[in-house]
Amino acid sequence: MNTATLLIVDDEKSTRDGLRMALEDSFECYVAADIKEAMSVLKSEPIDLMLTDLRLGGDSGMELLDQALALPRSPVSIMMTAYGSVDTAVEAMRRGAWNFITKPLNLNEVELLLKRAIQSRSMEKNVLRLEQENQTLRVLNGESIHGLEKLVGKSSAIQKIGDLISQVAPTRATVLIEGESGTGKELIAHALHQLSGRPKDKLIVVNCAALSPQLLESELFGHEKGAFTGASQRRIGRFEQANGGTLFLDEIGEIDPSTQVKLLRALGERTIERVGSNTPIKVDVRVIAATNKNLQELVKEGEFREDLFFRLNVIRVLMPALRDRAEDVILLAQSFLKEFADDNGKEPKPLSSQALNLLRLYNWPGNVRELRTVIEHGVIMSNSAHIDISHLPYFMISHDQQETSNNAQPLQISHSSSATLSSESKDEGFNLQVLELHTIKRALKYTKHNRTEAAQLLGISRRTLQRKLKDLHL
Repeated sequence: MNTATLLIVDDEKSTRDGLRMALEDSFECYVAADIKEAMSVLKSEPIDLMLTDLRLGGDSGMELLDQALALPRSPVSIMMTAYGSVDTAVEAMRRGAWNFITKPLNLNEVELLLKRAIQSRSMEKNVLRLEQENQTLRVLNGESIHGLEKLVGKSSAIQKIGDLISQVAPTRATVLIEGESGTGKELIAHALHQLSGRPKDKLIVVNCAALSPQLLESELFGHEKGAFTGASQRRIGRFEQANGGTLFLDEIGEIDPSTQVKLLRALGERTIERVGSNTPIKVDVRVIAATNKNLQELVKEGEFREDLFFRLNVIRVLMPALRDRAEDVILLAQSFLKEFADDNGKEPKPLSSQALNLLRLYNWPGNVRELRTVIEHGVIMSNSAHIDISHLPYFMISHDQQETSNNAQPLQISHSSSATLSSESKDEGFNLQVLELHTIKRALKYTKHNRTEAAQLLGISRRTLQRKLKDLHL
């Protein structure tokens, strides 16, 4: 692995030389005293990191930051500042600095912060590479396979699902997709149909939970004129509409016993009867069903027919919860960033390192659907070069406060469904201590309270973590 390159910019020679001597075992170091020298190095050398003072004699580190970020290959930049100019350093972060550190410097913390920054740059490169790989069409038997473009992820669970879809889609087998709400079950149904070889416009979707038992039976199988009050003319049902194609039955666990019987016959004999008719109608329909319930448990409880379950469960696809495929969160977020930027006529903006950490540590009870909503909110609300924590919905922080309220002094964060914060919520919504507390708790939970691992995850020393835990009364 190549050693990361670091440019140290400070107008005080003792500071430059001291930092270089302390860091040269871990980084390939370059030094500069002012903007002119720094830009000369940046244009001639492949610099990965830049550590610059806010005040460079008669120059401003802010001006250097602007010029460095305008380069085709800009470094990850960290600002050094005296305590009294922290507000200015925060402004630098809004303009693109990765982080800032206050003087007097703790050399151990400086090194940890730099290593964390280079890991962030490496992760961004990996995200771009993996995005390109996900956009590349999968190849099977020498032929391009379309339909899996939206199945984003590098986790083994998602890769196995992609392989299963490629194998099962061209067959006539009935497929049962199980998983929590928001995990992407309908996405799988669309991919199966796209790869099935059946007409692309012949995918008919029925949400079984949205209709009463009487309406669902008529919706699925159709009815004859006069079959019931209000049946003024013959109606073709979804099975007939899907003839030659695919019928996707979402929330299959919600159908009533009477409809279950008719569905069992349709699957077994490939025939249906309209309501009010005894004439069987042959149909060629590939059925895909989905549920967020445990159908086997419903069978045991007598709420779902066992024979129908076996008919549906020919091929089973189990969609993992997003919390069980954490390595896919950033990939999905990047995919949604581009999608919503395009939809709203905006230039795609990167997520800040703080926002990335929050996405990684959040539990995602609403799964991929919730992540999609969070990213859309961030794209709409961002008014800077990055999408930061302040641009994400505030329920992400308040959710964590509710989780930990029994274990620590509760910190209430007021928020509303509107985009504009009330005057009471501004102080708390932008309170760095609240955000720090939230992040530390999530890190500890993620590492099962292993403080050494939590400190590594946070990019600080274990001693610093101990001090913060004491300061925050944890």
